Amino acid sequence: MAQADTGPRKTRIQAQNEELILKAALEVFSAYGFRGATVDQIAASCGLSKPNLLYYFRRKEDIYVAVLEHTLQDWLEPLRQMDAAGEPIAEITRYIRAKIRMSRDNPAASRLFANEILHGAAAIGGFLKGPLRQLVDEKAAIIQGWIAEGRLNPVDPQHLIFAIWATTQHYADFDAQVSAVTGNPPDVMQKAEETLTTLFVEGLRPR
Repeated sequence: MAQADTGPRKTRIQAQNEELILKAALEVFSAYGFRGATVDQIAASCGLSKPNLLYYFRRKEDIYVAVLEHTLQDWLEPLRQMDAAGEPIAEITRYIRAKIRMSRDNPAASRLFANEILHGAAAIGGFLKGPLRQLVDEKAAIIQGWIAEGRLNPVDPQHLIFAIWATTQHYADFDAQVSAVTGNPPDVMQKAEETLTTLFVEGLRPR
């Protein structure tokens, strides 16, 4: 898997250009998909010439993988922060709120990931079966521990995580539908956060 230069001699300009490329590529790939996107579109979007862009990433495939890896690192950080020593309801509330705010602030990242999954996850299949599965297993074990201690109602931990992903990322992946149905009022994401938090917390809080 080819990647951009990450060696110790990277200059500030190189780092800035790579960040510009990845940001532009995220928007292009999320809008057009891998097949529909072109290097020319990405270069135009980030304001670099095509030869300059290809200095950092040799192929469209390399840009795509780099964007997915960068996106996944950011997207999974709130789950990594789930703390076994924390109060369960507070930890899950923090996670739900972080996820809905990521959908609000960076919907292109969620749409890119959804497109990759819908097309078979060829570029990140290894990540899903390896690091992602390990992370989910680790956090599911934490949730199962809370359940065993009577601090949460009994649920399947993996499916709880899936349900949080599905409901929070809905607002990014199906933004056009949400906007059409709600009329896109300014407080739509605030209400989404409040509603999802209530649903999950009240369902998990022991009576």
